[in-house]
Amino acid sequence: MQLGFIGLGTMGASMAANLQKAGHKLVVNDVRKAAAERHLAAGAVWADTPKAVAQAAPVIFTSLPGPPELEAVTLGPDGLLAGMSKGSALFDLTTNSPTLIRRLHGVFAEKGAHILDAPVSGGPRGASTGKLALWIGGEEAVFNQHKALLDAIGDQARYVGPIGAGSVTKLVHNCAGYMIQTALAEVFTMGIKGGVEPLALWEAVRQGALGRRRTLDGLIDQFLPNKYDPPAFALRLAHKDVSLATALGRELGVPMRLANLTLEEMTEAMGRGWSGRDSRSTMLLQVERAGVEVAVGANRLNDALERDPPLSAEPAKPAKPR
Repeated sequence: MQLGFIGLGTMGASMAANLQKAGHKLVVNDVRKAAAERHLAAGAVWADTPKAVAQAAPVIFTSLPGPPELEAVTLGPDGLLAGMSKGSALFDLTTNSPTLIRRLHGVFAEKGAHILDAPVSGGPRGASTGKLALWIGGEEAVFNQHKALLDAIGDQARYVGPIGAGSVTKLVHNCAGYMIQTALAEVFTMGIKGGVEPLALWEAVRQGALGRRRTLDGLIDQFLPNKYDPPAFALRLAHKDVSLATALGRELGVPMRLANLTLEEMTEAMGRGWSGRDSRSTMLLQVERAGVEVAVGANRLNDALERDPPLSAEPAKPAKPR
């Protein structure tokens, strides 16, 4: 199939090359023609405008810096929409604004064309090797129709819901990663200033309960099923642990912003009478503030765990049917 690809930067260049390796012909465009040299050498055709890309290819991929660039590429005078025909599909691989994607979805629909948000995760190495997750939001039928193309880009292409769901998923992933990074910097500087050699500290913590379990597997037993009783580890004990850590930070003169915020959450939860509940019951405070409901049924959760078992010292126990 002849495909369009716009945006041949660090990520886009590798993803476009993987489509070529899978046997697809490409029509490409970038703000710098030099960025397309490897693709042109491999048989791709250059298009001077996004409109020209859309006129030549029924399925197009964009990998751009952000929302302003996508809006210009799609809606500009020589933009994609001006050249797309009924039934054409655009998969936007950019980390983007759900609001913009949903607005563009309405504009595309007026022309009978499709736009799906399809942000990726795996970094430059993943883009090069094809070890990428793609999170797709939009019409599920269009996703299914072109799943083979997505599989040529990454090994974990997943439909996550209606338009915008892919972008929301990506923002959850990236924001969580940087928040965790900030928390690790905080506690490890405390540990190092407390007298533990950095590598020894990392090696030790890596073999603790936290280190042996994938971060997101920590949501399996309490948060997702909304089950905080009986406790795996009581809140009152966790409150004591974080109290000791923040006290040590004060003794050492190490700022502990996130740890102190965590202690405030735990103290509020204790004030609710939850001291005997699981330590993760503090998460209920944020669930309440956000005004959402989280209660994944046991059968659905078990199915997900069978598809992708948790990596931990001990296998997670299947959720009991309710």
